[in-house]
Amino acid sequence: MTTLRWRLYAALAIAAGATAHLSGAGGLWTVLAGLLAPVLVVAAPSFVRSVVAGAATPGPRENPVDADMSGTEFEDYVARIARTCGVPVIMTSMTGDWGVDLIVGHRPHRLAVQCKRLSRPVGAGAVQEVVAGAPMQDCTQTMVVTNHEFTPAARKLAELHGCTLVGGADLPRLRSTIRRLTRPAEPPSSSAPRPPP
Repeated sequence: MTTLRWRLYAALAIAAGATAHLSGAGGLWTVLAGLLAPVLVVAAPSFVRSVVAGAATPGPRENPVDADMSGTEFEDYVARIARTCGVPVIMTSMTGDWGVDLIVGHRPHRLAVQCKRLSRPVGAGAVQEVVAGAPMQDCTQTMVVTNHEFTPAARKLAELHGCTLVGGADLPRLRSTIRRLTRPAEPPSSSAPRPPP
């Protein structure tokens, strides 16, 4: 380290010790404050960097979407997450599925899911397919899940049709999204006043 840095640490130690002494701390606490202040200043930046990096880095179970995962493996991944929500999951056949890869939940709250594992943003075609195929599969809600993002046209079409979009950044929240969409509607409360006859 440079001599300037050593001088700054020494000045910090003296200032911390003097502050502790003027605050009424005893001799031992004054010395400890003087010794620990430079150590904390040196260690804090690396500690803060490590905490931020650790919080931003997904664990192996949080984001297992690998770069070499195929489209079918991505469908399996989404189906596994849906099954952990405690709802039935039907994986449709590769042909004749009307654009629906997964059927999630119980009637009448079934969710039609289109899974897209792509290296580019997903377009409006995926939204069109799942919205058109949902009634054919007896589903009332739709969702498109991808490892990437969505084009502006896809977002606009999804908003128009009430289709939920889950992009790569939203994959950690996929489980809670599926739970919300497959939850039965709350029955009307019986304590509501009845209209007069």
